Amino acid sequence: MSNEAEIKSAGKDFIRNKIDNEIKNGLPQESIQTRFPPEPNGYLHIGHAKAICLNFGIAREYGGKCNLRFDDTNPVKESTEYVNAIEEDVRWLGFSWSGEERYTSSYFDRLYELAEELIQKGKAYVDSQSADEIHANRGTLTEPGKNSPYRERPVEENLDLFRRMKAGEFPDGAQVLRAKIDMSSPNVVMRDPVLYRIRHVHHHRTGDKWCIYPMYDYSHCISDSTEKVTHSLCSLEFDNNRELYDWVLQTLDLFPSHQTEFARLNINGTILSKRKLIQLVEQKHVSGWDDPRLPTIRGLRRRGYTPDSIREFCDRIGVSRANSMVDYSMLEFCVREHLNRISPRLMAVLNPIKITVENYPEGQVEWFEMPLNPEDESQGSRQVPFSRELLIERDDFMLEPPSKFHRLAPGREVRLRYAYYITCKDVVRDADGNVTELICEYDPLSKGGGTPDGRKVKGTLHWVSAPHAVKAEVRLYDRLFSKDDPEEGLEPGQDFTASLNPDSLTIAEAHMEPALAGFDVDSRVQFERIGYFCVDKDSTAERKVFNRVVGLKDTWAKLAAKK
Repeated sequence: MSNEAEIKSAGKDFIRNKIDNEIKNGLPQESIQTRFPPEPNGYLHIGHAKAICLNFGIAREYGGKCNLRFDDTNPVKESTEYVNAIEEDVRWLGFSWSGEERYTSSYFDRLYELAEELIQKGKAYVDSQSADEIHANRGTLTEPGKNSPYRERPVEENLDLFRRMKAGEFPDGAQVLRAKIDMSSPNVVMRDPVLYRIRHVHHHRTGDKWCIYPMYDYSHCISDSTEKVTHSLCSLEFDNNRELYDWVLQTLDLFPSHQTEFARLNINGTILSKRKLIQLVEQKHVSGWDDPRLPTIRGLRRRGYTPDSIREFCDRIGVSRANSMVDYSMLEFCVREHLNRISPRLMAVLNPIKITVENYPEGQVEWFEMPLNPEDESQGSRQVPFSRELLIERDDFMLEPPSKFHRLAPGREVRLRYAYYITCKDVVRDADGNVTELICEYDPLSKGGGTPDGRKVKGTLHWVSAPHAVKAEVRLYDRLFSKDDPEEGLEPGQDFTASLNPDSLTIAEAHMEPALAGFDVDSRVQFERIGYFCVDKDSTAERKVFNRVVGLKDTWAKLAAKK
C-alpha cells in the first residue's frame, strides 16, 4: 500500500480514519492533541456531550491529550457560574482534561501582539464604519463586497488607532479591527472579517484590563496553535470558517493546527438551541436549567440518566459529515439498557386499589426475602412485609376482562410476586359504583410462587403491604414537546413553545415497600413493571421524591405507530 492510500478501519468514523492515515504517514501518535472549547455563557446539553465524547474519546483512544479551554471572549454573557458547571458536567460524563483548564483570556496579551503584527504586515486595518455600514458593504453570495473607505489607512495610523482602542479612547462600536483579505472572495467569511471590537465590559477573569475583545474566528485558531492542537474538531457550521482559520495561522507563521468539521447532533422531539433553551428557562416553562425535561446535561443527570448511557448514545449515533436526525427513542433505549443492568428491582404502587386477604390471619406479618436484582446476585436482597391488607395497581384489575387480560378479575387466580397465589372472591363498590376494595383468598401452600399440585397462573402482580407502605412523591416526566418537530405546523404569531406537551409532568403519590425509603439522592431503581426512577434532590428525610427516568418500554414508538 502506497503512502497516499487511505486506511479505512471497519467501525471507525471518518475522523478516526483520517487520524489513522496521518499516523501511518508519520504523525507521532503521542502528539495527538484535541480540545473541548465551550463558551462559558450557559449550561451544556446533549449536543455538547457528543463533542465531549468525540474530543476526549479520541485523545483517550490514541494516547494523546485533550484540553478544556473556555472561549471567554464575550464577557457580556459569561460568568464563573457557567465555568464551574461545565467542569462539573465534563467530569460527571467520565472525562478529565490535560493539565489545568485553559482560557482564551489567558492569551489576550499574545492575541493583541499578533494583531499588531498583522497591522505591521499590512494584513489588518482599523475600520471606522458602523456595524450597519460594514454589513451593508459586505455583499451577497452573488455580489462582491465593497472596500471600506478606511481600508488603505497607513500602517502607522492603524497602529495608533488600534492602540487607542486598547487604551479606551473610543466608545463601543466606534472602531473595529478587520483583516485585509479580499472583499470579492466567493467565501463571504473572507471579506475582511472583523478581528477585534470595542466592549467596555467587566470580564469575569481579567476584570477591567481590556476594553477590546477578539472575535472567535481570530482567537480560536491562535489558541489552538498556541496549545499545539493537532485536531481542532468543530461542527459543520464552521466549514466556511476553516479558510479564515488557515489564513490567520499561515499569515502569522504559527503552528499549523487543522480544523475538521462534523455534523452536530439533532434529536427529534426536543430542541438544542441555546437561545430557545434560555427562553424556556426565563419564561418559566421549566423549573430551571436542571429541569429533568430539558436536554441539558444537568437536566438529564437529575432525571436519572447515567454517564454510561449518554456515552453509549454518543457512540451509537457515530460521527459523520452529513446532517441527520436522531430519534429520541435511541437516547431512551441507551439509558433503559444500562439501568436494566445496574438497577435494583423493588415494588411500588402508583394508582392503588386495596386487597383484603380474608383468610389471612389478622395482625400477622410475614417477611419475605427478595433479591434486589434477580439478574445480579451481588446486589443482595431485602426484606418485604406481607400482611392481610395489600395494595396493587388499579390497572391490574378488571371487572370484565378481555380474553388477553391475564391479571386479576372476579374469580381469577394470580400470583403475587415472591409471595402467594390469591383469588378474587368479591368486589366492594362505593355509592357511585366505583370499585374500592377487592376481597381475596390466598393459598397458604403457594408460598414462594409454587403449589404442590403444580398448577400455573398466567398473571404475576407486584404489590405492597398497606400497613407498611411508605408514601413518596413521584414525578412522571414525559417528553417536553408533543411532536417530533416543535416548530412544525405553527399558527401565525406562535413560536415553538406552542408545541409544549401539557402532560410532560404528572405528579402522583406512590405507596412503596419500606426498603425504598432508604435510598439516597441520585439512587436509581426499577419500580417493578412500571419503569426506572431516580431519587430527586428535593427529597427530605420524611418524604422521598422520585423522578421517572424512562418507562420499561418505548410507549412513544407505539403511539407513533398508531398515528
